[in-house]
Amino acid sequence: MSALAAGAIVAGFGGGVRTFMHAYMGLFLSVFALLKLFDLEGFKDGFAMYDLAARRTSAWGYVYPFVELALGLAYLAFFLPALTYLVTILVFSFGAVGVVLALRRGLDIDCPCMGNILSVPLSTVTLTEDLGMVAMALMLLVM
Repeated sequence: MSALAAGAIVAGFGGGVRTFMHAYMGLFLSVFALLKLFDLEGFKDGFAMYDLAARRTSAWGYVYPFVELALGLAYLAFFLPALTYLVTILVFSFGAVGVVLALRRGLDIDCPCMGNILSVPLSTVTLTEDLGMVAMALMLLVM
């Protein structure tokens, strides 16, 4: 859906690869943040099971969806692009480390990455999403 909506934005407003990537990442991050916000308490509890920062402080579990939403809106608005890319790289790289460690421990939980609305296991798909966001932000940073 994010890719289709991003394509529609590019078709409607013009633009190239950079516009498409901004629209895609903005929509993707905003939708995922919204899914987490439907049950913020449940997200926080699930997130603490594998995220390194959320395991140390529950505040990060409450703040994370808002950081994700802010990044999504920043991509859509082309707001401070270099800073947006760097924060994305930092947040999602750190998140990927937590996912790798959880997978190596054999942790078998539902990933709260889509909130508690959809039951999706923590897996290499979760890791791919994190690393995909990092890769796209890196590409945008060097374009």
